[in-house]
Amino acid sequence: MSMPFYVSPEQLMKDKADYARKGIARGRSVVVLVYDKGIAFVAENPQSLRKISEIYDRIAFAAVGMYYEFENLRVAGIRYADLRGYSYDRSDVSARGLANAYAQTLGTVFTQEPKPYEIELVVAEVGETPERDQIYRLTYDGSVADQHGFVVMGGASAQAETSLRERWAHGLTLAGALRLAVDTLAQDPNGGPARTLTAEQLEVAVLDRQRPRRTFRRIAGPLLEDLLNSESPVSDAPMVDDGRPGHHDVLTGGLPVPETPGTDQPPPADSDPGTGSRTEDL
Repeated sequence: MSMPFYVSPEQLMKDKADYARKGIARGRSVVVLVYDKGIAFVAENPQSLRKISEIYDRIAFAAVGMYYEFENLRVAGIRYADLRGYSYDRSDVSARGLANAYAQTLGTVFTQEPKPYEIELVVAEVGETPERDQIYRLTYDGSVADQHGFVVMGGASAQAETSLRERWAHGLTLAGALRLAVDTLAQDPNGGPARTLTAEQLEVAVLDRQRPRRTFRRIAGPLLEDLLNSESPVSDAPMVDDGRPGHHDVLTGGLPVPETPGTDQPPPADSDPGTGSRTEDL
């Protein structure tokens, strides 16, 4: 009679953790850091698949690792936030609650499934003041860490985080924060010369606390190039959105949204309210 195969729980958990860490380390890094007007997200991501996304009004999501795994969690997070905001109030949706929900899912998968998720997540919420900003880092086993100021995930995150800790400071402008993040991503973990990362190789987004309600905006195109150029006078994102239809959350430094003449004017006093066009319902 053959003996049943046995692996101790300690060895099983260690093997799962090693497997997940190796998968995460193969991915390109993501840097999340606070600047004077909000929270910036910078990822080395030349592909069209997004690693940074909006979850709710003041909450954003960033991830590294297996795309299909963190994409499933991103969609689940949006559904969680929408349902909670609809059932209660929009102010009841918080990064802390979302991080707790993600932690339960990741912990359950890590302990009960043969294969753990090969992902790390950041859930960030911009507050009305810098002191109320929230950044939570979640690892493959469901562990949650409350981060302050900045966080680096994926790749050689230990070396990058050490470098970022030496240079980050409160009150950075958006341009200064983005340049610092790009310098961090461009470093060679083996000590070689730093790489040169262009705007086309980056995915950049911000949670801008000065914007009403929906604070998430992507930064791309000429605007991103100006922000990364140390000789450019541009140091912040504009408050006016681009005029491109269907791209309300992308800032490229393009033309502002044109105003439709007469939309803000009240109807004539002698007009019949029952016969005019109802543009407000469209």
